[in-house]
Amino acid sequence: MSVPTLFPALLGAEAESSTLTSAVQAAFVIAAVLFVLSLAGLSRQETARRGNLLGMVGMVLALVATIVLALDQSERNALVTLLLIALVLIVGAAVGVWRAQRVEMTQMPELIAILHSFVGLAAVLVGINSYLTEVTVSGWFAYAPLSDTIYTPRPDTVHLVEVFLGVLIGAVTFTGSIVAYLKLSAKMKSAPLTLPGRNWLNLGALVVSAGLMVWFLASPSLVPLLLMTVIALALGWHLVAAIGGGDMPVVVSMLNSYSGWAAAATGFMLSNDLLIITGALVGSSGAILSYIMCRAMNRSFISVILGGFGSDGGAPVAGGDQDYGEHREILAPEVAELLKNAKTVVITPGYGMAVAKAQYPVADLVSRLRAQGVEVRFGVHPVAGRLPGHMNVLLAEAKVPYDIVLEMDEINDDLADTDVVLVIGANDTVNPAALDDPNSPIAGMPVLRVWEAGQVIVFKRSMATGYAGVQNPLFFRDNTAMLFGDAKTQVEAIVQAL
Repeated sequence: MSVPTLFPALLGAEAESSTLTSAVQAAFVIAAVLFVLSLAGLSRQETARRGNLLGMVGMVLALVATIVLALDQSERNALVTLLLIALVLIVGAAVGVWRAQRVEMTQMPELIAILHSFVGLAAVLVGINSYLTEVTVSGWFAYAPLSDTIYTPRPDTVHLVEVFLGVLIGAVTFTGSIVAYLKLSAKMKSAPLTLPGRNWLNLGALVVSAGLMVWFLASPSLVPLLLMTVIALALGWHLVAAIGGGDMPVVVSMLNSYSGWAAAATGFMLSNDLLIITGALVGSSGAILSYIMCRAMNRSFISVILGGFGSDGGAPVAGGDQDYGEHREILAPEVAELLKNAKTVVITPGYGMAVAKAQYPVADLVSRLRAQGVEVRFGVHPVAGRLPGHMNVLLAEAKVPYDIVLEMDEINDDLADTDVVLVIGANDTVNPAALDDPNSPIAGMPVLRVWEAGQVIVFKRSMATGYAGVQNPLFFRDNTAMLFGDAKTQVEAIVQAL
């Protein structure tokens, strides 16, 4: 082919490639907008379904655009690239569908934690691979043309920083998420691991990592990168192991934020704008959620990291020799009679309701009471359960009307005018010690002031402590009665009595 004939052909190929790249970038922008709209929709129960749909559409668009871009850049290996992508998608989809069908709602916190670990591991592997690829392809150690002189290495410092920080964040996210999964699934004690000088250990790990970063930038090699990876893996494990069960809702949202920043760092390493945007959205939203969780517990993010509290849940309270008096028990038919005569009822759910799968009979109870003219509302604490928003999802799943599900700040001032409060599986979020006892581990934590109501009925299996390992004086108050047993069974008995 002559030069005049070849030149237009090359121009046509370049133009076609440029058009394809522009189309892919436009798809990325649309996907990013859909992700933003998805987050906005997820902020309210009424729009959550729409938010999920927008997020799914955005993810499908992002995947298709990424696959098209990868095939375009693979040149001669397009078929191999396509087969590898198809294989990965099939495996991922099969595992995802399998887990989605089998997972219980009570297992959602640990499922989310383990999914965060995958993001962290991906960031570590991509970071190390990106460094090795850059060394091989960019020609840092290239020879000068027509000369025997060797150029001195000229690594891209910005890229090295991206690689180092991406691997660091990813490694911390990976092991931290695994520990969170083990704690939430009761495969590891949820009590905090208190090693001597644990805060100094964390600080030392960060200082050593900073020194390794200086080494890595001054003389790029795998040695400082891999050494930092090992230290970061240990740091992530210790960081979460030192946080107790009482702070697990914050840990879940914190790891969510970490996984987002790890994804953003991966985006920088791969020069993928959509991954950067998506990671930043997840990272910032997770950070905001962590702040909301900390404020709901009257704790700072630093205090959570430096000294989480909590036990294995149900364990005796250490040093708990204070005499609170005797508790009073009640039976389901008596509770039904109280509800019949009540004008206003508030239900405060907790993780115990999720464990008992009592949301469906609770929804039935609510509809029956409302049909009889009783005003029924829900009061949901921001950290009810072990996952932010867990209770809201359970109630929505049981088709409880959105407009009667209120947050703590919306319902607290009305509790004094409420006839009956049903505390179903909640413990620490309704503990008056948070306001009355300055020496309590949860002192200052905003709680639902259920004790101000006329009558409080607490659904529990026993008198054991909650996840924070703190005794609850509410159980011994004069206007409180304990309804022992499985929450689902007891609510069904109340419905039958009604």
